[in-house]
Amino acid sequence: MTDLLDSGLDPSLVHADRRISLLAARQDGIVAWAQLIALGISRGIIARRVQRGTLRALHVGVYLWAAPAPTFRARVRAAVLACGRGAFASHDASAALWGHGEPQRGPIDITVVGRRVRGHGIRGHEALRLHPDDRDVCAGIAVTAPARSLLEIAGRLSQVQLADAVEQAQLNRRVRRDQILAAIERAPRLAGAGVLRALAEEPAFTRSRAERRLVALVRAARLPEPEFNVHVDGCGEVDVLWRRQRVVLEFDSYAFHATRSAFERDRRRDAGLTRDRYVVLRTTWSELTERSHALVARLAEALAFSVADRRADPAARG
Repeated sequence: MTDLLDSGLDPSLVHADRRISLLAARQDGIVAWAQLIALGISRGIIARRVQRGTLRALHVGVYLWAAPAPTFRARVRAAVLACGRGAFASHDASAALWGHGEPQRGPIDITVVGRRVRGHGIRGHEALRLHPDDRDVCAGIAVTAPARSLLEIAGRLSQVQLADAVEQAQLNRRVRRDQILAAIERAPRLAGAGVLRALAEEPAFTRSRAERRLVALVRAARLPEPEFNVHVDGCGEVDVLWRRQRVVLEFDSYAFHATRSAFERDRRRDAGLTRDRYVVLRTTWSELTERSHALVARLAEALAFSVADRRADPAARG
């Protein structure tokens, strides 16, 4: 305290800045007028910090503290705070926070229950009600739940873009098929609900059904039984693995493997598996159910002439 007095600084103001800094550090640099008042920061101190530029107004009563520009998450947090009670980041903003959408440069989507909102940098959406399962919190920000966010963006995306978003949400372990279908049932009139439903109801959305079908085929053909959803060192997780024979089978679905990100990821993994001398096969739900004899024949051939068997056979090595 003596050092502060000797330096000519007002200790009360330094203490106020410290309190603001601690709050801002927990909120991506964002503070609200009501929060500052609750911390005991006077209106005068707030006004002087605004005048100096250390508090930069993003919305009425919502500020960015001591930073040149807000991050995307800070912009979303600020918009939610500005809209007050019952406000949730939604649509593109929610999808980006959950990791299955890209941060937007334009207005932040905010859904408010029971009223309309307007504001610079805010795209308001009104909801008569929002089911508890459609509400969530991400990084301390009130947001629509992952499944709901997919439904909210479904109407503006192409089928491939939507499939990419759903796939990413799956990879992030944010959504399950039943959650998406439940979100649609709660809001069936939202644009894109039909497209999202068709995507979610595709049989290959979940691998469990394909796995059961494959086990039945393998047993009927008296082929060795594989492992499912296992990690291969250096290559990541594969759908089906015959470990001793070094044969891998991947389940493909147009909806979830026709996207650019999926295509590139699958090819990188395939290249790694091939480099490590695995035989990589791919199948579809259609082949599993309608041309299963062809799949069984391909599997039998791969297992019979696997890399592991060729290594074990001196004659095969020449």
